[in-house]
Amino acid sequence: MSPDPVSWFLVEHGWRVVAADGSPVGTVEEVTGDTGQDIFNGISVSYGLLKRSKYVPAEQVAEITEGRIRLALSHEAFERLGFHEEAPTSAEILPPDRD
Repeated sequence: MSPDPVSWFLVEHGWRVVAADGSPVGTVEEVTGDTGQDIFNGISVSYGLLKRSKYVPAEQVAEITEGRIRLALSHEAFERLGFHEEAPTSAEILPPDRD
């Protein structure tokens, strides 16, 4: 019996990330999304010391269970993903009537 799926809201730093076949690819470094709007964008995955994290878009996340995320990607496809880039610093946006 496989574990029950959980919400992306529960994902924590350090959860295991595995490829579609179950082979390990790394651990969760960061979860990106808008919790207020319940929009899951993806995760950054740490896959080795001194290596930059890889970014996995939400569309490539097949299943989230307690402590583990299974991707819809093969191990080889994961390795071809781009690196996670930090989001640009946000600018303060004022309403139009407050120039």
